[in-house]
Amino acid sequence: MNRMTSKKENITIMREKIYIDKNVYDATNERLDIIFNDFKKIYVSFSGGKDSGVLLNMCIDKARKLNRKIGCLFIDVEAFYSTSTSFVKRMIFNNLSVLEPFWVCLPMKSPNSLSYLDPTWIWWDKDKKKIWVREMPQNQFIINEENNKFDFYEQNMSFERFVKYFGSWYGKGEKTACLLGLRTDESLNRFRAIFCNNKVKYKNLDYSTKMNDITYNFYPLYDWTVADIWTYNAKFNKDYNKLYDLFYKAGVTFNRMRLDEPFGNAAKAGLSLFKVIEPQTWSKVVNRVSGANFGNIYNGNKIMNSAYILPKNHTWKSFTKFLLKTLPVETANTYKHKFIKFIKYWHRIGCPVAAEDVKILGNKYAKYIINTHKYSNRGTRDKEVIKFKKIVDELPGLDNKDDYLTWRRMAMCIIKNDIVCYSLSFSLTKNLTLRRRKLVEKYKKL
Repeated sequence: MNRMTSKKENITIMREKIYIDKNVYDATNERLDIIFNDFKKIYVSFSGGKDSGVLLNMCIDKARKLNRKIGCLFIDVEAFYSTSTSFVKRMIFNNLSVLEPFWVCLPMKSPNSLSYLDPTWIWWDKDKKKIWVREMPQNQFIINEENNKFDFYEQNMSFERFVKYFGSWYGKGEKTACLLGLRTDESLNRFRAIFCNNKVKYKNLDYSTKMNDITYNFYPLYDWTVADIWTYNAKFNKDYNKLYDLFYKAGVTFNRMRLDEPFGNAAKAGLSLFKVIEPQTWSKVVNRVSGANFGNIYNGNKIMNSAYILPKNHTWKSFTKFLLKTLPVETANTYKHKFIKFIKYWHRIGCPVAAEDVKILGNKYAKYIINTHKYSNRGTRDKEVIKFKKIVDELPGLDNKDDYLTWRRMAMCIIKNDIVCYSLSFSLTKNLTLRRRKLVEKYKKL
């Protein structure tokens, strides 16, 4: 652990990495110099995790050196490890000389991928106060419904909408920088988020994204590896979330140690760790969120796994229709609505498809598709737009890597309890939240 990896510049068209003679720590400090020099209003979006912890520590050091204050936004999702809460407290209370903290405990909605009847849940929902996973934190930085200062906040708004508007509120009309601890090494989706060719950047810096006229997101740690994160903490003796020590003792590999909101598609694999690491918290989580124990028992098994084997005597089409019939009417209608939009999009508009996939589709599934031979304006603009004339039952090797129009793809949404249909490129909508409320009211009476 005596050397950090060299800085990596990602070339998105060639998708290769070019290494230069500079380590990521020095490169990140140079990026922070640019941000601190150009922006009067700066805040770190702090999750309590390892990456945002490193970023916050580096920004604290920079702020102390420059005798400045920076904002620190922490959104408390209620179902949080007590070990993580302790880390957040330490980071804030030990650095008040340079931090302006916003510890947000406002009710917000989030996907619940573990329940057919409750597709979303709302943290800090006052109607569920008796069964909150944790009591409302008590310190001078807490912002909840009793002292809400955000004029943009709407009751039970989504996390994504809240963070979208917070930057403008915090900036108060001044140019504002939001710093996030995203690393391209974590996932392909994070790589795409940072290296998107059609986004507007700040001074053409790849690690930046323009959010509105005065607010920019920056990703100063984009080229760090997980080894770099822990090397930094050890080399500079920095505080970090000790939950990761418990993850390590529980046998979790470094690359799988994630601190996410616990009931979404990305994080449900870690639900069983709640039971092992903080059993007292786990019992409250089971009582609080519909389907939590179901997710703990079955996640990783075939019932919720993308490796699900099609039952005998079924096609994916017949199985999709069978699954829809087993669901409550309202839930089935939610899926049907999304599936119809998904089908119409592929029929009428089409999507950009990589050249190698176009070749496979043309050779094996020509009767199902229309190649428009027009290049999409999205992304790298080097992909031809493909439409589907019919729904294919499955595309072995292809429908695992992209959201092509197949019955298998739609069936897997139901199997994985993905009622938002993230895997079909949908996002959470206001209408879905209204449906959820109606469902809750209906099944309360049973």
